[in-house]
Amino acid sequence: MAPASFTVARSTVVAADPTVIHPLIDDFRQWPQWSPWEGVDPQLDRQYTGPDRGVGARYEWRGNRKAGQGSMTITASDPSRVVLDLHFLKPFASSSVATFLLVGTGDGTEVTWTMQGENRGLAKVFGRFISMDKLVGGDFEKGLAALKSVAEQRG
Repeated sequence: MAPASFTVARSTVVAADPTVIHPLIDDFRQWPQWSPWEGVDPQLDRQYTGPDRGVGARYEWRGNRKAGQGSMTITASDPSRVVLDLHFLKPFASSSVATFLLVGTGDGTEVTWTMQGENRGLAKVFGRFISMDKLVGGDFEKGLAALKSVAEQRG
């Protein structure tokens, strides 16, 4: 069974400079303030390894059925973007690349959150019934709204 590729992307404009937003994404310890998945398991087990932020920073989590288990590692980071390798172990194994682009606009910064990958195995079967866009698009919107709120309070 050949894999099926997917792309999920959402954007928002934040009334703050990229220098305010970038540290919220580039440091996994900041994610609990805005990540849409932080509240799904109050007992979530988090581990941070590598540098505190930037390339090589790694975040691993293990939680209840809804939170699942996986890891993220920052593979590229500069003032205009942060790129992550994302690996889920549970509820099903999958790998993807998430990118946050920060583009200055007259109104602040346009933040675009994109995830690209391939559905394989059980994820591909599941994908026949619901698209990745429907599965996580709303979470991206919720996360971007929270990121906007936190950044605008700081900016």
